[in-house]
Amino acid sequence: MMALVLNRAFIFSRCHQQNGISILLGPCVTGFISRPYSTYRRPGTKPDNTPHWKTINFSFQNAADEMKKRLGLIKKEIVDHCKGPEGRSFVEWMVEQTRVVWEFRNQKDLDGWVVSSDAEIGGKSEAYLTLGKNNQSALLYGTLNTDVPRDGETRRSGYCSMRSKLQWGAFNQKNFYDWSTFNTLHLRVRGDGRPWMVNIYTDPYYSHQKDDLYNYFMYPRGGPYWEEIKIPFSKFFLSSRGRIQDNQYLMWLDKIRTLGFTLGDKADGPFQLEIDFIGLSKDGAYTGEEFPYEQYKRNP
Repeated sequence: MMALVLNRAFIFSRCHQQNGISILLGPCVTGFISRPYSTYRRPGTKPDNTPHWKTINFSFQNAADEMKKRLGLIKKEIVDHCKGPEGRSFVEWMVEQTRVVWEFRNQKDLDGWVVSSDAEIGGKSEAYLTLGKNNQSALLYGTLNTDVPRDGETRRSGYCSMRSKLQWGAFNQKNFYDWSTFNTLHLRVRGDGRPWMVNIYTDPYYSHQKDDLYNYFMYPRGGPYWEEIKIPFSKFFLSSRGRIQDNQYLMWLDKIRTLGFTLGDKADGPFQLEIDFIGLSKDGAYTGEEFPYEQYKRNP
């Protein structure tokens, strides 16, 4: 009886923040409620004067498929919630020393990532993501170009990146990665000697913190050999819109949303980064270090 009450409380806690109309009618009227609204338009582009009602696609079949998918997700979340943290037993969760979060062995693994470049703002850089040799890795490759688009607004260009997709649970609730039992990011990569920035996005506490990122650099050496790179989470520094912040704070390791890599070393030419896996480890060498960055008091 107590388990039933806990499960019902868990379901309601996952659903109480969602609007009922959006949950029930969103899958039926795709393109209307489920599509976010934006007023942004690139300079020089023509406005879209198509009436919004013409973009609505009402389908009961889509609604049934979506509801089946969401019920399956809520069932999985209830089962994982009863087992323990992230679906693991509490003992296993406490004694776990290493964990592989992402590995790349098939196309489905690649579908969980988004590749972007300055081509989105009119730049000329190109980036592609494909499976590596024998389908045992992910190969991110392309060409970096720092030519600034001639739109009269953009002043800087020349970047390529890949980022993991956001996780969503049942009824469009946010899902987080809980890495609080680990202290180190562990990667096995093979690069071409160019520096990459590793970006970790955590769930913001306030809405104006939505552009905050935690960053650190990795410097894979060039050559044919694989290397393992370990970065303590305490080394990541806080930035917002590309600017390092004066006030630095520890990363919330239980509220991790995405992880990504960015190349922007201002060196035109081809690049490639091959990734075997991205994981976590509990490294005893960094247990004593809490926060390496100094805090300064600003004058009033």
